[in-house]
Parts: sequence; structure tokens; C-alpha cells
Amino acid sequence: MLSDIEIAKNAKLKNIYEISERLEIPDDYINPYGKNIAKISHQYYDKIKDKKDGKLILVTAITPTPAGEGKTTTSIGLTMGLNKINKKSIVTLREPSLGPVMGIKGGAAGGGFAQVLPMEDINLHFTGDIHAITTAHNLISAVLDAHIKFDNELGIDPTEVFWKRAMDMNDRALREIIIGTGGKANGVPREDGFIITAASEIMAVLCLSRNIEELKEKLSKIVIARGYDKKPITVGDLKIEGALALILKDAINPNLVQTIENTPAIIHGGPFANIAHGTNSIIATKMGLKMSDYVVTEGGFGADLGAEKYLDFVAQNYNLKPSTIVIVATIRALKYHGGMKLNELKNESLENLKNGIENLGVHIENMKKFNIPVVVAINKFYSDTDSEIEFVKNYAEDKDVFVSVNESFEKGSEGAVDLAQKVVNSCNKNNEEKMTFVYQNTDELEVKIEKIAREIYRAGNVEFSINARKKIKFLKKYGYDKLPVIIAKTQSSISDDKSKLGAPKGYEFTIRDFELSAGAGFVVALAGDIMRMPGLSKVPNAVNLNIDNSGNIEGLS
Repeated sequence: MLSDIEIAKNAKLKNIYEISERLEIPDDYINPYGKNIAKISHQYYDKIKDKKDGKLILVTAITPTPAGEGKTTTSIGLTMGLNKINKKSIVTLREPSLGPVMGIKGGAAGGGFAQVLPMEDINLHFTGDIHAITTAHNLISAVLDAHIKFDNELGIDPTEVFWKRAMDMNDRALREIIIGTGGKANGVPREDGFIITAASEIMAVLCLSRNIEELKEKLSKIVIARGYDKKPITVGDLKIEGALALILKDAINPNLVQTIENTPAIIHGGPFANIAHGTNSIIATKMGLKMSDYVVTEGGFGADLGAEKYLDFVAQNYNLKPSTIVIVATIRALKYHGGMKLNELKNESLENLKNGIENLGVHIENMKKFNIPVVVAINKFYSDTDSEIEFVKNYAEDKDVFVSVNESFEKGSEGAVDLAQKVVNSCNKNNEEKMTFVYQNTDELEVKIEKIAREIYRAGNVEFSINARKKIKFLKKYGYDKLPVIIAKTQSSISDDKSKLGAPKGYEFTIRDFELSAGAGFVVALAGDIMRMPGLSKVPNAVNLNIDNSGNIEGLS
């Protein structure tokens, strides 16, 4: 089997204008970045907003494991499969972060014969969106510290600054730092730190803004600190939302690329699914729905994180309704949830599979609570045996869902034809039913959290730390408790403890703190030891990457 980068090199890409012509986008709204990448003006949506929407398909997965589930590969394979059966389809995905590309996870452009291309550009600097977000984020930090140094007219309390700096790299040494040392000329000494750019509220705000005016409005509402009087200090108080929007003027425009089979793909934004809403931009999805019969989009991590946030927050607040949810599962990941060691996953074990299968069952049951049809996609690996596949198929079918074996990694669209047809059938199954939600925006903040913890995470009860209760008082005092809630927790378990594999239930779920994302329009409840700045592993993926004098790249996947 060729590597991902070797397969990508052998692909024959079409000029990006051929891809935009297929979508009937006028050239006036296309800004090419070379031959194979282009920006679509966000203003194009205003020209097509009265067109009928296509059907929206949300791709999610079982609880992620080190073995990998192939959610992005499945999303790309599915959209190619839909086009293969003559259904006009676009896939909309998030942009890869350089931190994971250089770390353990690697790239995020799919794999095998289900990739978006040019994968080397998409995985690296792409069109500069993430760099623009990093710059905008750090402009806030710079202006804030300058304001504190020069008279501090807003009365900002340096010990109550929430806004950390950002960079698009995994660097644990920068999680907690001291700034302003070296004398008065360098500002006021205080504790600070860095987060990875994908965790920035600027990233979430960009992905939730449909035009420049909305972008500026959301940016102005970002709470960055508290004053000596304990009142919130916002970006609007610093009067720099216009400058931030200027930095982001190109980043707000979705990126048009193509799959390995030359079908259209839009890649835009990249908020994390454990500390933000975890999907591509609203404008990319809404634009795609006007230009195709089916839009395939993806929620980050497992269904307890990305899918729950997409449905309870994004869909509920931005008038989106998936026609079908696809849950990606792998035999090897289910065996891992059943207690099998990583280095043994290639071996057949129906016993471990039976022990781990409840993880899939929990996610199926959870997604059905939203009153949306479900399809299970078994992402096939070479080591999967017929008996293992049959076991999972029978289990899922007993849950009254469509099941398909996806082989797009090895076969491209041909390997996803059955999945595509079952998704179409699923979309037609229940399209007029009203979508339901786990919580309502009008619920009390604690009630929202308790509903998610019990209904989705299967917790027995929720405990709030003393610090969390203090934050609740602050949120309620200024009306922020009325916002939707995003729960930040480990992606490795449906619980708040990464060691609890499979389908834990009846445990105590603990909220230790809160962070406010008033600009993006949600409150983040922190559970467990989740951090906003990852670290590199002992042997990061960076050691596998290389480029020669001819520009040939090695190691990207």
C-alpha cells in the first residue's frame, strides 16, 4: 500500500476554476491561491441564500482511541460515494492545525484514496487562515497589556486577565509563564500563558460569523478580563474589533479544494470539539447546502463531544438540521474498548469485541435522542475478519439503524457506494420529523450541564467544585448563564476520566471550573484535566517529516 503522500502525488488535480464551475460559482466570487486552491467570497452566500437547501449529513464516531477511527476519511469517502451514485455532494471540513500535524495525530486531510488535495498545502499553511487567527488573538493580548501599562483607564485588574496568548503549535512549556519582567519599560509583570490557536475564541467566533458585521459584533463581546470593580472587560472596551476584523477579512472566506476524485470540498475553520463547538464554519456549511444535494460535515472527536455540541449548540442556534447522522466505528477500536492491547488489535478477538461493543451502542442511543436517523459506517481495516464484521453489523442492525462497511480508504468512491446509498435511504426515512435537543437554551446553567452529563455521558450525578460554584455566581450576575453550554472533557472516554473505556455509567461527573466565550456565544464548563495547550510526545510526528531540493515531501499523512 502506498503512503498517503505518495497516493496524493499520483493524483491528477483539476484547475480550481473547473471545480468552481461545477458548483456554478461566478468567477467574481473566486479568489485563487495557485492552481488548486481558492477562496470563495462569503458575500456569495447572499446571492444564493434563497435557493433550496440540500440535505445535511453529520459524520461522527465512537469514542476515539489511539488506534484511530478514520472519521475524516469516511466523510471524504462518503461525499465521493454520493457523487459516484449521481448525487451532487460537497464535503465541508475543518482546517488541520500544525500542532497535531507535528505531534501524534498527524494531518487531517483524510487518508488512502479518500483524501482532500493538495494535502501537503492543506496540512501545512494552507491559505493562512490559522495564522490570521493567531495574529488577531495576539493583537488583543498586546493591546490589553499596553492599556494596563499606560494609565489603565478601564481599571483592568492584572490578576484577573483571562486572555492568554496563542500559537499554532503543541508546546507544554508555554502553558504557564510570567510576562512583563525586565523593568518598567516591559509592562506590568503578571502570570500569563499560551493556548493552541484552535482553542482560541477567535477561531470559534470566525466559524460562527456569516459576514463582517456579525464578526465585529461577536468579537466586541469577547470577555478578556475583569476590572478592579469585578465587572467584565471586553474587546469592545478596547475598541479594536474593527482592527481584528480587518486582520480576518480573508480568513472569513471559505476555502475551496477538491477530493482525490476531483469532487468539490470546502475546508474552513478548525475549533476544537472539547473546548469549542468542533466543526467547520457556519458560512461554509450554509453555502454548501445551497450548492449541492448533500453536504457532508463532521463533528470533532466522538459523538459525545462533537456531535452533541453540533446538535445542541450549532443546529439549535443556527437553524441547521441534519437529515442523517453517520457514526464511524472500527473493529480494532471496539476491541480496544473491550480491553485489548494496542499491539494486539490486528488479531481476531470476538471476546474483546463483545466487551467493547457497548461503546457503539451508547453513541447510537444518544444520537437517536435527537430524533434523527442513524447510519453506522464500519471503517474497514485489512485485519478485520468476516466474523468480526458480521458481529458488529448484527449488533447495529438490532439497534434499528442502517449499517455499511466503508472501504473508501483502499477503493475510493467505489468502496463507499453502499454507504452512500444507505445514507440517501436514511435521509428519506425521517426527513419531516422535528429535531429534539438534550437541553433548551432557557434551562438553568446547572440544568443544562446535568442533562448532558446524565443523558449523553451516562453519569449518575454531577458535582460542582467550590471554584466552579464561584464562577456560576459571576456568570449569573452578568447574565451569561443564559448562554448555551459547551462541556470540555477528555475525548478518550464518554466520562470525564480517560481511563474509563467502553460504556461507563452511574459515576460522578465533576465540573471543576468555567471559562466564558461570550463572543462565540457559549459558556465552557471544564471537567477533568483538559488543557488548551497540548504537548509533543517523546517522538513527535515531526521527526518523520522532510523535504528535498526538488520540493518532494515525505512523512505527511
